[in-house]
Amino acid sequence: MRLEGKVAIVTGGGSGIGRETVLRFVSEGAKVMIADIDYIGGEETLTMVEAKGGDALFQQVEVSKKQSVDDMVNTTINIFGKVDILINNAGVTNDKMLGAMTPRDWYSVVDVNLTGVLFCTQAVMPYMIEQGGGTIINASSIAGIYGNIGQTNYAATKAGIIGMTKTWAKELGSKGITVNAVAPGVIETNMISSIPAEVGNKMKEMIPLKRLGKPEDVANAYLFLASDEANFINGTVLHVDGGMVI
Repeated sequence: MRLEGKVAIVTGGGSGIGRETVLRFVSEGAKVMIADIDYIGGEETLTMVEAKGGDALFQQVEVSKKQSVDDMVNTTINIFGKVDILINNAGVTNDKMLGAMTPRDWYSVVDVNLTGVLFCTQAVMPYMIEQGGGTIINASSIAGIYGNIGQTNYAATKAGIIGMTKTWAKELGSKGITVNAVAPGVIETNMISSIPAEVGNKMKEMIPLKRLGKPEDVANAYLFLASDEANFINGTVLHVDGGMVI
């Protein structure tokens, strides 16, 4: 198993890509802390793990609140004894055109997608340094690389993630900690469930593979970057978009 003996934290683990990542990691031998603000979703993911005979915990956490994050990481250490992998997967959207975007629209996304990643990384960093290494993987997006109409707040946070990833890769590499990012394209999750069918079809036509991505496509990318196979990959941004932005 590729993650045998490893302990991972997956934020946003209660649904979508996060849930698929939790299940994939458990199947590869990891113990996982499922972190999500959605209590029902987190409990459902935990039930799925237990049905497979896996080892996981769920803690309700608000990543934009430092104390909530610190409590979650402390629980992980107290129960599992360490943390080897952090998947900063939690994210939200609140799309508005530039002229209509309010301060609340802006901060509702920035607080989760950017500040939440900062808090989670700061919380695990001392433990990873003490144990001599670890892996941090951040969720960016092709919107953070190429922009997207109506997503000023979202694109800004996902571009910021790339800047933080490259900075942390330089800061933490000497401590044995790798930091990378994954930039998904259009993935079939609840975030795009409200998109009209005709829009979805147009998106598929823009993708050389002629299909939308699935949560497992991103989970598999997380798995590779979290495995020992990727221990000399640091500061990279892995596109998982079917070639949409070639």
